Amino acid sequence: MSQIEKYRTSFLKEVEANVEEGHWVKMCMQCGVCAGSCPMGPYWEHPPQEIFMMIRAGKREEVLSSTSMWMCTSCYNCIARCPRGLPITHIMHGLAHYGKRIGLAPKEQPTAKFAQKFWDNLTAKGRVNELKLGLALYFIDGFGQGVQNALAAKDLGLSMVKAGRMNPMEILGGHSCKGAGDIKKMLAKAKEIEEAEAAKFGS
Repeated sequence: MSQIEKYRTSFLKEVEANVEEGHWVKMCMQCGVCAGSCPMGPYWEHPPQEIFMMIRAGKREEVLSSTSMWMCTSCYNCIARCPRGLPITHIMHGLAHYGKRIGLAPKEQPTAKFAQKFWDNLTAKGRVNELKLGLALYFIDGFGQGVQNALAAKDLGLSMVKAGRMNPMEILGGHSCKGAGDIKKMLAKAKEIEEAEAAKFGS
């Protein structure tokens, strides 16, 4: 049995099987460069290298119920500076997605609102409707706050319309990509496969 195989707990195997780039977790050497490079570093419950060690220690619920992965803003500083080239950003998002899929994600998910708005917008017609997404984000914290956000950004919005960077008519629907219906079918099938895989491990 190899040294790496000794540390492959059942949870590590689960991560390898269900989390994007999860097989890289065992390669972390605990240098902490990722945590030191992250602009959100001070706010993490557990920095990436600690999450990886917890995975290898088999702390399944503690990892998947943590808010840590939800703090990732996809700046990619960690990937750029990791001496072993680990795809840390991908793993963080993969862990967050997996935890949510099997019902272990924390109630407080700092980036979840934006991610869901973006996903819903993208999958509606196969491409992002930037005007609708922007408005959804303005009102993400309620109508009152949304009105304040919109008024604060009105000059920028008007400038974008004048420059042809935003079309007010997009609010009526916008353009669909070719084969938008087929994309929805593929996503539905992918979700079916993911749920079947998750069921093997349960929550």
